[in-house]
Amino acid sequence: MTLNEGRRVRLVAELRLTGSLTVAESPHVHADASADEGASASGGSVTGSLSLAAGIEGTVERVDSYENEQSHEVREYIRLTSLLDDFGHQMPVGSRGRLEEQIASLEPAWQAHQGQKDRVTVRVLLDSGFVLDDVPGELFTTL
Repeated sequence: MTLNEGRRVRLVAELRLTGSLTVAESPHVHADASADEGASASGGSVTGSLSLAAGIEGTVERVDSYENEQSHEVREYIRLTSLLDDFGHQMPVGSRGRLEEQIASLEPAWQAHQGQKDRVTVRVLLDSGFVLDDVPGELFTTL
């Protein structure tokens, strides 16, 4: 599944968001709101939670992809295989054999790295008007 900007998506899991919220400035919310109206006297910060049901639809506004970090072993595997590919035919048999052994010892780290997916996060404008930002892309499916 590929998430692209402008694509319609559906939330595949129920989400519960909790924490401190800041009341956005609005003509309907006054800075002198009392504590019984849900805002604290020290700047409009409230604590709460929001549950979003699976199946809610929206539109992708932004997609960010992050490549997985390469470990030292992965970088070394890339360097050594490049060396073998470029100069292996010119190496003495013993040196070439040691290089192949080093590459073989790093193969599990390389395979593990290849099996990892890049991390994708999205910003989605839900039809309800809520915006989810920096959310893992696997929480959505395309329509």
